[in-house]
Amino acid sequence: MNKRNILAPVLFAVLCVAIPYAEPLKSPSWGFRMDLPEEYKYVSGDNRDRFSFRTPGGANFELVVYPPARQAAYPSAETLAADLKRRLNSSGETTVFEYRNKKAVLLRLDFSISAAPSTENRAQNVRLSGWGLCMKLESQAAGTPLIAALAYGDAGKAELQNLSLSALDSLSPAEGDQRFPGPITEFTYPRGNRVRVCPFGLQLEAFACEYDSLGAQALVDREFEVLQYSAGKPYWKEAWTRFYRVIYRDSFSRLSGIAFALERHWAPGLYPLSAPTAGSGRDQAPPDIAEKALRWVQTFNYERDLLGSDFVNLVTAAIEGRGDCDSRAMLWAIIIEQANIPAAIMVSSDYGHAMGLIDTPGPGARFDWAGKRWLVAETTASVSLGRIAQNMSDPAHWLGIIF
Repeated sequence: MNKRNILAPVLFAVLCVAIPYAEPLKSPSWGFRMDLPEEYKYVSGDNRDRFSFRTPGGANFELVVYPPARQAAYPSAETLAADLKRRLNSSGETTVFEYRNKKAVLLRLDFSISAAPSTENRAQNVRLSGWGLCMKLESQAAGTPLIAALAYGDAGKAELQNLSLSALDSLSPAEGDQRFPGPITEFTYPRGNRVRVCPFGLQLEAFACEYDSLGAQALVDREFEVLQYSAGKPYWKEAWTRFYRVIYRDSFSRLSGIAFALERHWAPGLYPLSAPTAGSGRDQAPPDIAEKALRWVQTFNYERDLLGSDFVNLVTAAIEGRGDCDSRAMLWAIIIEQANIPAAIMVSSDYGHAMGLIDTPGPGARFDWAGKRWLVAETTASVSLGRIAQNMSDPAHWLGIIF
């Protein structure tokens, strides 16, 4: 887990429960949510229909909601996208696609704006590039609102592209989208058909989508690059938290078929023959599933990638049985969450380690975080729930991450 190499180690002066962490922006009016990279700071808007953000490096993010009252002017995402392209005089292409049964339009932005006059009193044109996304929000009594999000910056700064794509991908148009891959990832890496897979080390059949591991790893690699923007910054802990939060969102539904097969394997007779949808609210699984899942991930091959993201995507981890401590801890937490048992993870820059957390009765070491006393789960050594190495047991050196 080499994230400590890019994020300066810090000795936390207080217990975990006192350390703040970033929250995604949620709209009570329109139901959408976005989880922007920590580099973006709010600069203007009305906190309801309009939001503008900017990074110190010059990346911009603009979000506008078009209420149902404007449906006559913009009856569809396509008409909104066409009007935005016209007003910006953008030469980029537009592509229509489906995201979670909602029509969406992706715009490649390529346009110019007039900058302030130079010292020679001549106005200069600045070339900007990036991406735009137009789509429907959840229908309301008065009609269906639309949303437009634009992420762009200086066309000469290629390094801004990952920030722009990460920002757009963080948009969840509806509450039900918050545990599914984002719209940019879904567009770039369609999941494909459902295929049979075998969870590592088990004579067990499960289902996933044929390109899930490809899309999941692409997201991990992109978000690792975004994370590096926060190296040495005061908000590195918030950025680190977001890194895992984004992976969790992308992976949750990808793992639903595997998690269900594992639950049926570890608790035969408890579940019906057909798998429920992710987060459908089935009864809580027996507590020993947490121990069984823990023993399973403890058998994985320990793997590091010090030249890359050092994080094996969770679909590959589940099928091939390999990964570092944080990959295993997140996979374990998602399996437990899919069984309707609250789970989380904790990470430490100082210890260079990650562990699982679970809200369940039982003996062992616990860590206070967000009003709960979580039982720890060590995923890289053959120990039971609640066991932690003595030289890693100081809570002041851990950061809790709840999804």
